[in-house]
Amino acid sequence: MKIIKGIFFLTALLLFNSLYAQDWPNLERYRGVNKKLKDSVVDVVYIGDSITDFWVNKDSTFFKNNHYMDRGISGQTSPQMLLRFRQDVIDLHPKSVVILCGTNDIAGNTGPMTLEMSEDNIRSMAELAKINKIKVILCSVLPSTHFGWSPDVQPADSIVKLNAWIKAYAKANHYGYVDYWDAMSDDNKGLKKELSKDGVHPNLDGYKVMEPLVQAAIKKVL
Repeated sequence: MKIIKGIFFLTALLLFNSLYAQDWPNLERYRGVNKKLKDSVVDVVYIGDSITDFWVNKDSTFFKNNHYMDRGISGQTSPQMLLRFRQDVIDLHPKSVVILCGTNDIAGNTGPMTLEMSEDNIRSMAELAKINKIKVILCSVLPSTHFGWSPDVQPADSIVKLNAWIKAYAKANHYGYVDYWDAMSDDNKGLKKELSKDGVHPNLDGYKVMEPLVQAAIKKVL
């Protein structure tokens, strides 16, 4: 019986890995709903990882009332977002895009990455948006001192370095910039306890801190 269970588990794992390899950027996640939005007016698309993905569930009215579209996918890294950027952002013809990524790059979710690799992917997404006349808003990575799913990583200083680059790059190219880090960090470069349960993902109070900051940036670029 143990052998049969082992074979079943291995078969399921191989099947999952095969399907994942075929859709590494997870284009299927939003493909259907994107088609239904073909004739809709979309003011702003938010692209990112779980911090963006969970936002719409924590505060759906924020997106609905402002004609915003959430295109976050939990666990994703910047190269995955870049691969789906055309489908999940450009093809929706928004006025602006809010780009938030970097946490999972630093965690190494899809393999080891340098900060320069993250910067290149952010730069590429911004350039694609600009070419397609979509206003760009870049966001700082949220503060964190630990990742529960990647306990060997010490992310705090890497986040600070990446944020310094994002801010400078946004300024040099006249893009919008949202400084979540400064508004949400504690004295140890981590996420304030009252804004998160796990030190990475905002709770509703955390998102309520983020919302006026990003809306101010949107208003400025539009």
